[in-house]
Amino acid sequence: MARPPCGARARIRRTVDSVDDQADRLVARVARELGARADELIADVEKALRRELPALWETPEIAGTVSQNVAEYIVTGLSGLASSAEPELIEPPPAALERARRLARYGMSLATMLRAFRLAQGVVLDRLIGELPRYTADAPLVSRATRYVIATTTGYVDRTSEQDVAAFQEERDRRRQWRLAMVNEAGVRIGTTLDVARTTQELADLAAERFADVVTVDLLDSALHGEDTPFTDRLVVRRIARAPAAARDARPPSAAAWQLVTCVDGSPTARALATGRPTRHQGDRSPDGRRVHSTLVVPLRARGSTLGVAEFRRHRNPDPYDDEDLLLAQEIAARAAVAVDNARRYTHARATALTLQRSLLPRHAPRQSAVEVAYRYLPAGGQAGVGGDWYDVIPLSGARVALVVGDVVGHGIHAAATMGRLRTAVRTLADIDLPPDELLTHLDDVVLRPSGEASGDPDGDPDEYLGETGATCLYAVYDPVSRRCTLARAGHVPPALTSRDGTVELLELPPGPPLGLGGLPFEATEVELPEGSLIALFTDGLIEARDHDVDAGLTRLRHALARPETSLEAICDTVLEAMLPDRPDDDVALLLARTRALGARQVATWDLDADPAAVARARSLVSRQLGDWGLEELGFTAELVVSELATNAIRYGRPPIRLRLIHDRGLLCEVSDGSNTTPHQRRARVSDEGGRGLLLVARLAEHWGTRHARRGKTVWAELSESAQFPASAFAG
Repeated sequence: MARPPCGARARIRRTVDSVDDQADRLVARVARELGARADELIADVEKALRRELPALWETPEIAGTVSQNVAEYIVTGLSGLASSAEPELIEPPPAALERARRLARYGMSLATMLRAFRLAQGVVLDRLIGELPRYTADAPLVSRATRYVIATTTGYVDRTSEQDVAAFQEERDRRRQWRLAMVNEAGVRIGTTLDVARTTQELADLAAERFADVVTVDLLDSALHGEDTPFTDRLVVRRIARAPAAARDARPPSAAAWQLVTCVDGSPTARALATGRPTRHQGDRSPDGRRVHSTLVVPLRARGSTLGVAEFRRHRNPDPYDDEDLLLAQEIAARAAVAVDNARRYTHARATALTLQRSLLPRHAPRQSAVEVAYRYLPAGGQAGVGGDWYDVIPLSGARVALVVGDVVGHGIHAAATMGRLRTAVRTLADIDLPPDELLTHLDDVVLRPSGEASGDPDGDPDEYLGETGATCLYAVYDPVSRRCTLARAGHVPPALTSRDGTVELLELPPGPPLGLGGLPFEATEVELPEGSLIALFTDGLIEARDHDVDAGLTRLRHALARPETSLEAICDTVLEAMLPDRPDDDVALLLARTRALGARQVATWDLDADPAAVARARSLVSRQLGDWGLEELGFTAELVVSELATNAIRYGRPPIRLRLIHDRGLLCEVSDGSNTTPHQRRARVSDEGGRGLLLVARLAEHWGTRHARRGKTVWAELSESAQFPASAFAG
């Protein structure tokens, strides 16, 4: 087919350009006319969006952003058509990208945003195409103008939507990274301690810094008291944490710290506590009356129990909370709830162990004249919990006293219970007047017994006692008559002795193995203590710490004990202040004892012959000595008791026989002999001529007993100065 000549082709091109110019001018004219009535077109677009995408109008913030976008995109597009600009030359509104990022922060989905673009394009196209026939009857021109409008608006919408999508995705990715960082930071910052108040405050502080304007954390009062099923007719919570603090905030808080608040029925807080489900609210008010545009109410749940609720509010931050923010709040609250649950369980266990520990320790020092005592017990301040440190002061026969300090390995309920068992065992063994080394040998068996029982129980858990069966102990017996102190230790730190001139030294004692090893011997050491000496018994928690070793701790202890103080209580305070931080790493037991002496004016001793005639001499000596002491009213009773004790020693014991009277808080009568045979009380028959001596002693004395020495024994009886001779002493 022959091609037209060059002149003909030029005329055809000019004709086509003329026709395109006509279409451009037509579209420009229509665009100008519609631009003058842009408000009507904007209203039509918003009406279509409200009908098809109602989610865009649920919150004022998103609705306002969408309205601004619609208005500016329509005005910009019509202006571009009116000036016959190419699609790629029509610049989008300056704030379009920022509004796209804002919509991403508001939580709008990308699909919703793209559909909004297409819906708006469809409404504008329909109006433009519908207006074209009103300005010309030339159907081919209208057709060409229609194609031009479709191509131009499609190109404009494609290019602007691509830019908005890029900004939207960039902001969404940034927020996802921010949320991940927020969750990671929550894992690091929340739950650094096992303190309920601090843990909840960590949650509030973190959220207030990066997520909310005001954060409150309320815990159910029943959960704080250890109840896992707290729901009753009324939900009562305590305001545990708030951020920012009331001092920095413009308004006072609605509830003071730890104040009880009853949740209103049907309120978001009550629903969250009752159902365990979070909620999101817009246009709400805080309990203190502050206008809040967005609120998240998230329950704190851990291990199937609801512990409380956290509320996150925004009144300064213009961005409302979206569904992703709600998920973030749930994630942070879940981590915080586990930390709070761990803290409250630890607090309850610690309180229980501490209550048990304190109930098993002596509440008051017993009455005795051998030493003046002061003592302290401090539980560990860290996460280790209550340990098994203990102390005791036990009056013994002969005006003596036993001083005890021990430390059970481990912490918690098991350590406290083991401590109580050992303290009871020590008091029981002390009652039979065992020497310190023998007492520790028997105590070692007491420690070993539960481990053996656990290992022999097929249904038991032998690991339950691991770490709880080991213990250390220091046992000392001081005699104020001889001023001698006998000590033995089982793996325990030695005591410190302060002389009257202020010199402090550590007593060198055979170390002895810790209790619970079994089969190894213990050795006792005897030292003479001048009257007024100060002996300090303590556990290793007093001298060991993370910032110094044992030697440094002992040096500091020497300096603290050397300081002059007016009383033992003041010395205790000085030592603890010098040695311990506010929250010690381990629990501490400290026992201070200042020695006294019973001199010749309070003690009388005589040797007796192994002859029945010596009994009369013993009665005479007792009567004369009681007269010197002004205790004549005890004469008959004391003579009778000494007579029976001396008779038993002469008849059943062996020399040497010695009588000793001690005038302390009462009258102590002691008869010693060289035999190790222990006398036993029995009830004599009517026909028996003897056998009533110890029964008579038991009826006349407040206390009586036998103690053994390396050689021989001593039978003693304690009489009260106010004692009356019982009429029934000779009955039956």
